[in-house]
Amino acid sequence: MKITFPDGTVREFDDGINAYAIAESISPRLKKATLAAELDGELYDAALPIEGDHAVRLLTFADEGGRWTLRHTGSHILAQAVKRLFPEVKLAIGPAIENGFYYDFDSDVSFSPEDLERIELEMNKIVSENLKLERFELKREDAIAYMKELDEPYKVELIEDLPEDAVISFYKQGDFVDLCAGPHVESTGKVKNVKIMSVAGAYWRGSEKNKMLKRIYATAFEKKAELDEYLRRLEEAKKRDHRKIGKELGLFTIMDEGPGFPFFLPKGMVLKNTLIDYWREVHKRYGYVEISTPMMLNRSLWERSGHWEHYKNNMYATVIDDVDFAVKPMNCPGGMLVYQTEMRSYRDLPLRVGELGLVHRHELSGALHGLFRVRCFTQDDAHIFMTWEQMKDEIKNVVKLFDEVYSTFGLSYSIELSTMPEDHIGDVRDWDFATETLKTAITELGKDYVINEGDGAFYGPKLDFHLADCLGRTWQCGTIQLDMQLPERFELEYIGADGGRHRPVMIHRVVFGSIERFIGVITEHFAGAFPTWLAPVQVKVLAMTDRTHGEVRNIAEKLESYGIRTEVDLRNEKLGFKIREAQLKRIPYMLIVGDKEAEGGVVAVRYRQEGDIGTMRLDEFINRIQGEVALKKRD
Repeated sequence: MKITFPDGTVREFDDGINAYAIAESISPRLKKATLAAELDGELYDAALPIEGDHAVRLLTFADEGGRWTLRHTGSHILAQAVKRLFPEVKLAIGPAIENGFYYDFDSDVSFSPEDLERIELEMNKIVSENLKLERFELKREDAIAYMKELDEPYKVELIEDLPEDAVISFYKQGDFVDLCAGPHVESTGKVKNVKIMSVAGAYWRGSEKNKMLKRIYATAFEKKAELDEYLRRLEEAKKRDHRKIGKELGLFTIMDEGPGFPFFLPKGMVLKNTLIDYWREVHKRYGYVEISTPMMLNRSLWERSGHWEHYKNNMYATVIDDVDFAVKPMNCPGGMLVYQTEMRSYRDLPLRVGELGLVHRHELSGALHGLFRVRCFTQDDAHIFMTWEQMKDEIKNVVKLFDEVYSTFGLSYSIELSTMPEDHIGDVRDWDFATETLKTAITELGKDYVINEGDGAFYGPKLDFHLADCLGRTWQCGTIQLDMQLPERFELEYIGADGGRHRPVMIHRVVFGSIERFIGVITEHFAGAFPTWLAPVQVKVLAMTDRTHGEVRNIAEKLESYGIRTEVDLRNEKLGFKIREAQLKRIPYMLIVGDKEAEGGVVAVRYRQEGDIGTMRLDEFINRIQGEVALKKRD
């Protein structure tokens, strides 16, 4: 048989060879590193025989598929450890997830911290036993009987949901057997570095109608140094948790009276409004106009847009004058109505329309998380109405805007292109043109992208921008979504150069995605130490003695007159205490005023990043801070 490798090389092997043997034929080191394979693009167990000609890619821990396979085996090791220690426990499911894996158990055991320590020790014992993972298959009825014999009712239920003619696969390691499609690594000894992370509750099959199970989360890495670095980053992330910092800095809170509905406090509103001011300044330069559409619109609009049929369960609805209304979950339909307020000409296009619209979506209570997952948020939408010929230039214009905004915050990004799904609507030729235009625009800008095949919206392909923060975590914020269908639904038109009526095409796009969520992202990215231009309090003026209170107030008044956000500290406390408190509040600058400074008409300046930077005249300091703000300088 012929095997084609990713670099295009073709080699012949005997039928029935497995990926481990293929790897060994290249080098013993590669064989040792191989965890799984891709067979014609599909994840495949490296121990299984390969028949016929195929494209093969050998996967190591450096590959997503390799990490997934190692951690999938980790979930089986976790289940085996729990069953050894608590034989009465019933097994549910145990998939690999990003950065780790979990397993769900039906158990009366609470899984205390002491229990988790015992389980982790048992997992390490199973790893040291280096048990071989062996796959076998049974017919459906035999598989059901087998799981009933093992008294695993959840596995029985899963098998009963499969077709009558299904062949069911299992994996065995030592005395432990689990229902599983695979793939897995060749032995438990490959999973050398395991760590149990936490335990939580989870409904069976995600339904509140089913029993609550115990879910144990864990992770595994190929090297101990990688595990240690991951745990270090997790500890750093805990310190940066925006919910913790938001409380410490008085930015926002979420109360029992409104779960999922954030309350922004005075300092949080300064931060939010500063972001919005920046958004408006950038969009004005890029040729956008701003609108505002109603928060609540009637049912007929949502039926026309398709949301009433496809999104109703996530919408808040009410009845006014015997007519169904819904609070908007997105701004798009209102934007369509704005376009229709007058007849447009081709000379009006492209028309770039921005909106900072407050939207509401019903999220399950269990999914709510600080500012990252809320039930109401400000979506920084824009809708660009254009001709097909203008599409490429408009995409490039949006990407340039994204570049400017994200670089301002020190956030790098990667781009993902999602293509036509199976349930798409519209002409395939239009889809092909739109997709190729997205590719061409990105390529001409010198950007790389990865393709997410078939994951576009049903009405058009899209580009997603995944931001990377200072800890390497990624956040999906920006989106450029082409839409060929909403203009059709709303019968949008423009008069072309030929005098005829034509249908525009449109782009939906967000930069921040959600103002609230973006505040959460940058709070963690900066650990609450916002750049001077963004900080809710930019300067704190500290009085060393009662005699300088008047001078401190005069300084603060002058700073405020220049638009510099200032607080004073006139308390009868030691200077070191005041400085420490201002540091905890992450205030960029402190101005210290004692008798000497007051007499000399200067201020002693402490900068958050450098400490004491000496004395300077107030006008000199004002010039310094104004320069930082104008340049949007980061520390």
